[in-house]
Amino acid sequence: MKKSRFTTEQMIAILGEGQAGATVTELCRRHGISEQTYYRWKAKYGGMEISEARRLKDLKDENARLKRLVADLSLDNQALKAVVSKKF
Repeated sequence: MKKSRFTTEQMIAILGEGQAGATVTELCRRHGISEQTYYRWKAKYGGMEISEARRLKDLKDENARLKRLVADLSLDNQALKAVVSKKF
C-alpha cells in the first residue's frame, strides 16, 4: 500500500479546517488533495482528536505485534506436537 504524504495529525488538522467553515473545494485545492480523499479521511478520522489518533496508531501497532507473537507461538506449538506424536 502506498504511504500517504500526510501524517494522521495533518489529516485531522485539514478536517478541522473544514469543520471551522472552509469549503471543501478550497481545502482540497490548498492542500493538493482530491475531494474523494477529503471525504475518505472524514469517514475515517471525522470527529477525532490528534491524541485519539495517536492512541489508535499505538493500538494498531501493538495489535500487529501481538498477532505476530501468537502466530509464532502457534507454529512452535504445532512443531512440538508433531515431535511428541511421532513414535520412535
